[in-house]
Order: sequence, then C-alpha cells, then structure tokens
Amino acid sequence: MDSTSELPVAVIGAGPIGLAAAAHLLEQGLDPVILESGPTPAAAITQWRHIRLFSPWRFNLDAAAVRLLEPTGWEAPRLTALPYGGELIDDYLAPLAAHPAVADRLHTGARVIAVTRAGLDKTHSRGREDAPFRLRVQHTNGIVTDHLAAAVIDASGTWNTPNPVGTGGLPAIGEETATDRITTPLPDALGAERDRFAGQRVLVIGSGHSAANTLINLATLARDEPGTRVLWAIRAGTAARVYGGGDADGLPARGQLGSRLRRLVEAGTIELTTGFHARRIDTTGDHLVLTAVDGRALEADAVVPATGFRPELDMLRELRLDLDPIVEAPTQLGPLIDPEFHSCGTVPPHGARHLAHPEHDFYIVGSKSYGRAPTFLLATGYEQVRSITAALAGDTAAAEEVQLVLPETGVCSAGAGTNCDTPTTQDTETEAGSCCGTQEPAFLGIPTGLVHGRAAAESKHAGEAG
Repeated sequence: MDSTSELPVAVIGAGPIGLAAAAHLLEQGLDPVILESGPTPAAAITQWRHIRLFSPWRFNLDAAAVRLLEPTGWEAPRLTALPYGGELIDDYLAPLAAHPAVADRLHTGARVIAVTRAGLDKTHSRGREDAPFRLRVQHTNGIVTDHLAAAVIDASGTWNTPNPVGTGGLPAIGEETATDRITTPLPDALGAERDRFAGQRVLVIGSGHSAANTLINLATLARDEPGTRVLWAIRAGTAARVYGGGDADGLPARGQLGSRLRRLVEAGTIELTTGFHARRIDTTGDHLVLTAVDGRALEADAVVPATGFRPELDMLRELRLDLDPIVEAPTQLGPLIDPEFHSCGTVPPHGARHLAHPEHDFYIVGSKSYGRAPTFLLATGYEQVRSITAALAGDTAAAEEVQLVLPETGVCSAGAGTNCDTPTTQDTETEAGSCCGTQEPAFLGIPTGLVHGRAAAESKHAGEAG
C-alpha cells in the first residue's frame, strides 16, 4: 500500500486483534478507521466476562498497544496472572479503546455488511489494485453508509457465527425452532443465568474448552442446587483429548481444567455420552429431545452448544480470496492448522506473506483467519497484525521477520494434539478431530504443532510459517 495515501486503513472489529492492528498502524504512521458491530469495543468478550483464560497476561498483551498505553500512566497487570474475560476488557482493552488516538477513529454500532472495490465487482481485473476499497456499513440507527479505504484488515472474529448442534455441518432438524432452549456457547451458569439452569437437566454438546468451562460451572451449580443434572455429549468416541495433557501442559491452568473435568465425569457428577451425532431436535412439552443418527436420544431442559465457530464470509463475496477448502483459512495457513492433523509442537510464525489474498492489501486476521480451526491464540494474532502493518507501510524486511513462541500442550498423540484458550469451541465430527475449545470466542486458542496427514505429503508446507 502507498503509505502516502490519504485514505485510512479499515479495521473491521474492535476486539483484541482489531485494536492491536490499530495500535500497530498508528505506530507505522498509518491512519486506521475501526468499525465495530457491537455497542462497545470487545463486544463479543462481554458475553464471556465470567470465563477465566488459561493463558497468562503475558500472552494476551500486544507490544504496540502497551507502548501506546504506557505514556498515559496505564500499568500492565501481573504478567503471570490469569485474567477473566471481564478483566481483559477492563484492565486492557477498554483503556486501549479509550486512548484518544484510537477513540477518535473508532465507530461502534457499525456492522460491515459488504466489502468491495470502488466501482468494481470481483470479475473485473483492470485497475483493481488502484481502486480503493468500499466498505458498506449498517449502523444501529438503521442508516447505511459507505467508507473508502486504502487497505482492509478483517478482524471481525467468529463469535457471531457458531457451528450448529447438528452433525455434518448442518443444523439438526428442528434446531431453528428450539432456539429458546438453546443457549449461547458460554452461558454464565453461576451468575446472571443461574436461574435458567438451577434444578434443570442441562445438556452441553461439544468437546472443547468452552464445553469444559461450562461443564465445571454447571457441576458447581448442581452441588448447590438440588435437581440439577449435568449431561455432556460429544461426537468423538472418547473424551481423552478434552482432558488434555494434565501436568505436562505448558499452561498449567489448561491442564488443570482437563484433569478436573475428568474427575467430575468419573465421579458421575457429569453424565457423559460419546459418539453422539445429533440428527433432530424435538420440543416435547417443556423440554427438548435430541435424537442421534444411531437412534439414541437425550432429553434436556436446556442445551448449551459448544460446537465451535466458523467464519462469516458473505460480506467478502465481492473480493478475490484464496481460502483453504477444508478449514476456510488462507490457503498457506490451512494445512498447518487443520484440526484433524495436529500433533505436538508450536505453530510456525506467520505474517503478511502467508495471510495475503489475490485481493491486494486485504487481510483476514485473528480467529477468523483460522477459519473453522479452533486453535487460535491472541499472541498469534498480534504477530499477524505486526507483520501486516509493516507490509502496508512498505517495510518488507520487518513484515518477513515473523517470530512466535508458544507453550506446549502436553498432548502428544498424532492427529489430535491441539488445545485452545478461551473461548473458541470445537467439537469435531470424528475422533481424529481437535480437542480444542473456548477459542476467544473464537480467538484464544493455542496452535501446538505442525500437521500430519495431508500436510505431511506437501513437505513445502511443513517448514513454512503458516
């Protein structure tokens, strides 16, 4: 991108990665405009304020954001502490969004519904790179406006596009009509939504850390509220991957989460059903009946879907994208994060070169860049936007010097070794799938290795950074 352009760089989303992108753009001397669909910055995280991350603060702070904040008198939290989602907002993201350099460029209640090139649909090539981007924005007051931008960084996340409860990527028959008894992926069972679950049969579907967090909270509720039953259904044949690496995990809190969940299942506090692929959901009186493909049925008063997320791509229909056909991540990144083929290790660092699309100066970052893979970590996204903003500023050398060091999971079985931070959920269709959960809402997971299977056959990917 021409750094002398008078047009801003549009950043879609004011979550951790979007705000970090803004900080890096400012540091590079570029002008960001930040478009957030929610009423406040980090609106998605407000829905899981009650959830504690299992990655400490040192993995959750962006360097450019810290450099922007420190002159204001802001002090970093204790780097070894584990923040709740609410603390991530209150102690870091809210002050960052309130910084005058960011606040003056931040628009909330502004949902991007389409991105294109000004005057050109995706079929037109001539003059494409010289045409500015046009972002169509729908505001909460109903007004629709267009914004021009020199480049676009899509950090909109995946929280608003969860996977269905049904199997095969499709909603279960009847799922759409049962929404009053199907909750959000990370309900506040011990706080604001306690009355909804107390004394009820609650079924959690999913095999990730979102599921684990919710199940443990529901088990605590069941201890205090007579009549509360906690049911858990997963598509895999075993919960071993959810239990994780225990003491071998590089993030102790993550290992402890899995160990605690295992004890609750073994004690019978949580009733586990494996190999359950929901085909239909029927409303019977005041409860739901979920029927699996094999005919088994589970009855529940409420269902918590911890089945993962997927990227919302409709708004990008007029752009030229290069996406992996399996996980819907950028093609160069897809084979390295495919949840069917993870093993132990660390994710290769990746930046602008690996996240580029045929659409020049357009990038998808953060949890959305991982598509359907549930293995994203905030630190990964911060390195993504550092590299991308350097590229946009014309500093090719800085863009290419990508570095990333992440902790091990302690799970070392080929084809399954990934674990995520909060809140990206995932429940794969087969045993071979990832055991990750609670992605930041799609975005705080830990990618923990290179891949086997299809990527091993493509050795050029095994050594690449994403």
